[in-house]
Amino acid sequence: MVKRRKRLRLEDYIDGVLNSKRGVLSRAITLIESNHPEDKELASQLSDALQSRRTPDKAFRIGVTGVPGVGKSTFIESFGLYLCDLGYKIAVLTIDPSSQRTGGSILGDKTRMDELSQHPNAYIRPSASGSSLGGVAAKTRESMLLCEAAGFDIVLVETVGVGQSETAVKGMVDFFLLLMLAGAGDELQGIKKGIMEMADAIAINKSDGNNETAAKKAKGELTQALHLFPRSESGWQPQVFTISAVEKKGISDLWANLNQYQVFAKSNLFWTANRQRQNVKWLHDVLQYELLDELKRDEMIKEKLKELELGVKEGRRSVPKAVKILLKMIKKT
Repeated sequence: MVKRRKRLRLEDYIDGVLNSKRGVLSRAITLIESNHPEDKELASQLSDALQSRRTPDKAFRIGVTGVPGVGKSTFIESFGLYLCDLGYKIAVLTIDPSSQRTGGSILGDKTRMDELSQHPNAYIRPSASGSSLGGVAAKTRESMLLCEAAGFDIVLVETVGVGQSETAVKGMVDFFLLLMLAGAGDELQGIKKGIMEMADAIAINKSDGNNETAAKKAKGELTQALHLFPRSESGWQPQVFTISAVEKKGISDLWANLNQYQVFAKSNLFWTANRQRQNVKWLHDVLQYELLDELKRDEMIKEKLKELELGVKEGRRSVPKAVKILLKMIKKT
């Protein structure tokens, strides 16, 4: 049996995070990821304390998505090193696929972004996605705010790249980058119109060697496709870039585009409005999660839910009726 690590005092967590102590930051993220009642209470106190002390909305939040094999980790390492060399402090939150049996991270034992992880301006935190929507870790938002409180200028969130994780990450970042491959085919890449519509930029990765010609062709086709989509709510027109994370080609052009987006979104006030909407959505997501968690702790409701599940499973009870019965019971408790 693995012995639980002793919790720090609240003041130690606060001091450690605000002074960018990596070890304390990691322990603070572990604390907010915990479902233990005492950890949850302490995590809530920590979030409240940091909320009043951090510089609000300072960091640039960037989501990076693309199917497995597109080179997300290689790109993030190359991009992160480029930004670190410019003097930025970079935090990377990687959402690893979780084992359905153990709930643990499948990629947790695999060393990724080795060079970036050793850079003094970088911090990398992998998290198992668990059972949360689309494979996105339930506590990613809190982790992001902890990193901002620790003084990181840019927070990169890497999605699993499968399922509905893109939608969830889009709802917590300022800029959403879609990585694609040239010549892989839409069906193979799993790219759907809805995902392309969410992107603030598309980068065709591995645009080197024999792939360069195909990448240039794909860039032209995707640029035309993007012009057929209606303008996004921000009014921004996404662009397509060809990059090589391995050869570090196109990275500076892509970063220039992200900076242009910041200026654009802040000047038309979309930046602030978008973050305010995201905070409200976060409230509803957490409320829903906590309410369900609270209900599942009630023994009478748990027993009734099992009974209703069996009825629905065997076709003796309709789902709407089962929900009404459960809601009526909840109101009485």
